[in-house]
Amino acid sequence: MSLDTRLADLDRRLRELGSVVVAFSGGADSAFLLAAAVRAVGPEHVVAATAVSPSLPASELAEAADFARGLGVRHLTPATDEMSRPGYAANGRDRCFHCKAELLDVLTPLAADLGLAAVATGTNADDARDRFRPGIRAAELAGAVTPLRDAGLTKAEVREASRRWGLETADKPAAACLSSRVAYGLRISRERLGRIERAEAALREALRAADLPVRDLRVRDLGDRARVEVDRELVEPLSARPELLDVVEGFDAVEVDPLGFRSGSMNEARNAS
Repeated sequence: MSLDTRLADLDRRLRELGSVVVAFSGGADSAFLLAAAVRAVGPEHVVAATAVSPSLPASELAEAADFARGLGVRHLTPATDEMSRPGYAANGRDRCFHCKAELLDVLTPLAADLGLAAVATGTNADDARDRFRPGIRAAELAGAVTPLRDAGLTKAEVREASRRWGLETADKPAAACLSSRVAYGLRISRERLGRIERAEAALREALRAADLPVRDLRVRDLGDRARVEVDRELVEPLSARPELLDVVEGFDAVEVDPLGFRSGSMNEARNAS
């Protein structure tokens, strides 16, 4: 099926909904869905909702607000309290289930209060192929709709369509929540997430100042030590300049991952077990 055909299918699905609250993280998928909804039903029938909690970096919230403003869409920032859920704070393999359940528990009544037909997430067709996606299961149980997935749009197609439409998020790096940086079994806390956010911001700036600008960067919290993932072409230059890692504070030790950045690396140990 061609991209044009899938985009037409997406447009049809959104028109049939008539109105929607988009769970808008600010990432490429939800940004594209938001833009598609505006094209299909008009900005007056669309609301972008970005959940605010300690797991969302402040920079992501600012960028999300700018993007929604550019589309002329009302942007709401409801607070979520996923850390009050024991299953989330415990940081087991089902953490994302509890996070998405909290999100939908907030957005579903919000959509009803606004008189909007549904809550839509940016789940794409590639996401649905992953056998371990507890967040997707939670959204399904809560009745959220997934127009991108239902139209068969893959991550690559979302980015290609975003380029066609001139969206600045077309090539935006993946930006998972801060809790995804924490090794399973280590308790999620505001202090732990704050430490990660500060470390990533400081290291990104240090790399820029050293003329080593980075696209993808993660500081993985392994407890007493941090593991830094950067673009693969930067692994060797960063390893040769260990003093740059001094800005990563709050850990007994900091190491550079020799494999470089890859999404979902915290799941590698799980998949190997």
